[in-house]
Amino acid sequence: MSEQLVIAQLGDPVLRQVARPIDNIQDDTIQRLIDDLLEILIASNGVGIAAPQVGVAYQLLIVASRPNLRYPHAPKMEPTAMINPQILSHSGEVVEDWEGCLSVPGIRGLVPRYRLIEIAYTNRQGQLVEQRLEDFVARIFQHEYDHLKGMVFLDRLKNVRNIITDQEYLSRMVPTQVLA
Repeated sequence: MSEQLVIAQLGDPVLRQVARPIDNIQDDTIQRLIDDLLEILIASNGVGIAAPQVGVAYQLLIVASRPNLRYPHAPKMEPTAMINPQILSHSGEVVEDWEGCLSVPGIRGLVPRYRLIEIAYTNRQGQLVEQRLEDFVARIFQHEYDHLKGMVFLDRLKNVRNIITDQEYLSRMVPTQVLA
């Protein structure tokens, strides 16, 4: 992993920038960035990460749902790099659920998101992919997609009373004996 890449924290101006499209997907710098994001994601127990979170304002995100310490009930999927992603359509159904963020450590917020979305992106091999995402995986995508627009999950809260600590979240989600 690149020693220079660290996860930007809330307040860092890069998290409020609109990310630029990537023109040359096969460029070595972009391919290395994808590998670095995957390493950072795994090391930090995340389920998604966007390039702006490491100080690189490019339209690149990774969705990598899997059970881990931060999301013990997450479904398992292959990590997927999504370049220049877009939301093509979404359901009318909006669901609120708890989200955390590697750039906003220690807290979770109750965030409304579309339950089902249709997306398009270019994969790391340069192929255009259209995909339907539902539930938790759709939530991850929308959360990371917001980073490309200069937003964090706190911007989507309906009420600041819908914020809790990671510890409180995990105590509600995981049986006590697992936390010990």
